[in-house]
Amino acid sequence: MTLKEAQIQVDEWIKQYGVRYFSELTNMALLSEEVGEVARIIAREYGEQSKKASERSANLGDELADVLWVLICLANQTGIDLEQAFAENMRKKTLRDNSRHQENPKLKSSL
Repeated sequence: MTLKEAQIQVDEWIKQYGVRYFSELTNMALLSEEVGEVARIIAREYGEQSKKASERSANLGDELADVLWVLICLANQTGIDLEQAFAENMRKKTLRDNSRHQENPKLKSSL
């Protein structure tokens, strides 16, 4: 699925089941909440914190998909074409950082 297709699919779902988009401010708060849920899973799974019994069934893929969902909602309601924005962002990063990371001694020392 392309980003454009994902944006269309989310928009169609909102129109069929969601009544309307939440406001941009509400969606920004929801995005922060979803990122926090991803952070909790990462902290428990890869960090030093142990999982609570209620967190044993946490699903990182599902939480990342929740982040993507809200991000797509924000893009749709603000008129952003994510495919175009992502392509432009990749070009910017490539021009700006094409040798920066390869020359970073902090990254080389961990190999």
